[in-house]
Amino acid sequence: MEIAKSLVTAQAARRNRTHRIVRQLHLWIGAWGAIAAILFGSSGFIMNHRAVLKLPQGSSSDLSKVELPVPEGVRSTPEAMRIWLRDTQKLDIDNVRVMRAQPVELNGQKIKPPARWMFSGGNARVSTQAEYSEGNASITVSTTEQSPLAVLTRLHKGVGGGPAWILLTDTFALAMVALGISGILLWARGRSAKQMAFSVVGAAMLVLLLIGGAAVV
Repeated sequence: MEIAKSLVTAQAARRNRTHRIVRQLHLWIGAWGAIAAILFGSSGFIMNHRAVLKLPQGSSSDLSKVELPVPEGVRSTPEAMRIWLRDTQKLDIDNVRVMRAQPVELNGQKIKPPARWMFSGGNARVSTQAEYSEGNASITVSTTEQSPLAVLTRLHKGVGGGPAWILLTDTFALAMVALGISGILLWARGRSAKQMAFSVVGAAMLVLLLIGGAAVV
């Protein structure tokens, strides 16, 4: 009998110790991501309801727009042009897109319009975009400055933050996952599977499945 009591006491002590550890992790992880949760939650709400509630999205102002002559040697590939923009124009280009248009019919003949090369870079506040039409002798480079609210929404979407910002937001994302798991563990303490199914956690899962399923159908 004494041995059984000792085993029960030891198991209860281990459960209490595990509960304390999970609770402390929940608190510390929550403290790390609290400000990020406020910022991402606010910017996400603004973007999610921009059409219905007519919420402001921030603004941008054009700083400059110039037409640059392009040497013939760099017109062969987008990568060659990106290197030229970086080395000679000091433009930090981190995204290159090639947009190919569908052939159009003109006077009974199919004509293939030239592809457009789109270059973008900069940071969350000042962005640079360059547009080149394949075969042209010049490229258009535009520089735009974002308002503080526009900066926030750009950072929310991971635009212009750079590797350091991506790494930081990854830690916030993992923190949210850890908060969810630890929160469920704390909520589940002392509750049976049936009680969990008919609790707030179960209701949240049901609503998520219903709305998520409707959104993808």
